[in-house]
Amino acid sequence: MLAANELSALRRLVVDVRRNAGLAECRITLPDGRVVADVEPSRITAPVLPVRWPRGPLDAQEAEPDGALISFSQPLVVPGRGTATLRIGAAATPAVTERWDFQVGAGLTLALGLVALLAAYRQMRAKVVTLGMIREALIAVGAGERAREALIVGGNGGAEATAWNALLEETEQLRRAGVAEQARGAVDRRREGRGDLEQACDSLSTGLIIVDANGSVRQANGAAASLLGLGRDDLVGKDLALILDHEAIRRTISSTAGGSVAPRCSFEMARVQHENRSVLRVHVRPLRREDASAALVTVDDVTQQRVADESRNSFVAQATHELRTPLTNMRLCLETALEDGSKDPVVLAQSLNVLTQETRRLERTVTEILSVAEIEAGSLQIRRDDVRLEALFEALRADLAPLAKDKDVSLVFDVPPKFPVIHGDRDKLTLALHNVIGNAVKYTPAGGRVVVTLNADGGRTVAEVSDTGIGIAPEEQALIFDKFYRAKDPRVARIKGSGLGLALAREVARLHGGDLTVQSTIDKGSTFTLTLPPGGVPAATDGRGGGAGGGRG
Repeated sequence: MLAANELSALRRLVVDVRRNAGLAECRITLPDGRVVADVEPSRITAPVLPVRWPRGPLDAQEAEPDGALISFSQPLVVPGRGTATLRIGAAATPAVTERWDFQVGAGLTLALGLVALLAAYRQMRAKVVTLGMIREALIAVGAGERAREALIVGGNGGAEATAWNALLEETEQLRRAGVAEQARGAVDRRREGRGDLEQACDSLSTGLIIVDANGSVRQANGAAASLLGLGRDDLVGKDLALILDHEAIRRTISSTAGGSVAPRCSFEMARVQHENRSVLRVHVRPLRREDASAALVTVDDVTQQRVADESRNSFVAQATHELRTPLTNMRLCLETALEDGSKDPVVLAQSLNVLTQETRRLERTVTEILSVAEIEAGSLQIRRDDVRLEALFEALRADLAPLAKDKDVSLVFDVPPKFPVIHGDRDKLTLALHNVIGNAVKYTPAGGRVVVTLNADGGRTVAEVSDTGIGIAPEEQALIFDKFYRAKDPRVARIKGSGLGLALAREVARLHGGDLTVQSTIDKGSTFTLTLPPGGVPAATDGRGGGAGGGRG
């Protein structure tokens, strides 16, 4: 999970392990002491993982009981990134063996066991002698003896001696094969002419390129060739200015390699390869080698950082808009109520009605933002209680009917008058269904139709929201559940949305032990299906949440 940067799932796992195992503490830290995950989210001091970090010690440490706590630290090797440490602790309890009656029983049991062992020894004395010889051989191995002749067990030692000698023969053959393999590896390394430093450079994720005074590539590691979309042999000896299509970078490389100090040495450039767009950060610095001038060019892929920056900026902009719109409408309604409400009761009632709607809208927006923050911290929880779904859907009908009327969309609820009570979080289920149904209304053109049905299927609760809207492309149907994602359809861009609704809805469904899925056809409509297990929240989830995705709008 650390290697894949799945911090939300990792933090949820830490909380679940601590609860299920009854631990007093459970946390994961980096070598510099920053906490990545802890049973208490407030103790987390590293909300985001760095790309790489220094390696720490790799030895597990088990501490003696300290008061009422026994702790254990285990190193974690994160491929391609560094090391971390898992520390767990549990409360120490008085041993049952301190009771006198247990000690007496244990003593009698031990005495009887010794008598039985003596009897068995008298019957197996010959085998014990063989095992003793094998023990002496093992002691000799521990002292450094490796000669097979000195370790063989002779005489008529039975099957044990035969097996021991066969093991020695196999070990000797493996040793000889290992020596031969090492010799072949040494010869191959000499033939390749690559030293430890070059191998270390090839293990870096940062591209390294050495350019001479003429701008030709003299050396390059594997990461540089990969980032530039070339093979190492295709890169070495080529003019780097022809490979990097960036005029400022070319001038800086030429100036630095020629012995001058360029005023700016760090750049970012976009690169498109096989329809995949990436962002590369190129850094140029002087490198002196004997009497000749040269430049060291480093290349890093910062695509994910830029995507994260864009997502964060988009979220801030969308959140600001989502908060500003209801606040503006509330202010206008208040002004209208103050100015004309005392004269016209109808105006006052309309203003109060709009205020109520916008207050609910503002509350939902703030709840979504807070829930996403809880998802990222791995602390989203649900409060289990009895939920009457027919009442919940009636409230949704009343809340969304004005939106459907304004868009001239037919909103139909096909809900049984009596439905079994489920166990779940009413507020979060309301939020999830409001997001799904509200999305269906938003993305259905005027004159369209949205149908909400509720039924039981094999004990499961199934809610379907079908619309005749613009639909979702097949390649985007999995992406709409990612946070902040919005479909690339131009019609979606004209409709306001934060990209959090479907993300939060699916996470709520999964917290209840269910799921949220979609089937859609472009220009024909979509059907979102929210399923819950029999009875609602399963005991295994215990109301703990984890990472989530985003939405169509």
